[in-house]
Amino acid sequence: MYIVPIGWIYVALMMAVAEATNSNGTVLGGVMTFVLYGLGPVTLVVYLMGAPARRRAIKQREAAEHAAQQAAQLAAEPDAGSHAAADPVAPVRKEP
Repeated sequence: MYIVPIGWIYVALMMAVAEATNSNGTVLGGVMTFVLYGLGPVTLVVYLMGAPARRRAIKQREAAEHAAQQAAQLAAEPDAGSHAAADPVAPVRKEP
């Protein structure tokens, strides 16, 4: 997945080196070439390509949180099923 961005960064780096070492070029021009033709577009493309994976991870995290919340709610309410109590006979106390 990352072979194309790595190749593009390499090409942009070679363009920047050619710009900086040219007799009419400058180092600032080489740096700007690398940033504007290399890092900027590659960062944008990689970020946009990662959007579906980020969205999927958020949905999985929300589903796990929902499941944990449901389990905690069921554990906190032992009679949440509206069934009769397990022991229908009241406990016996001492007479005062």
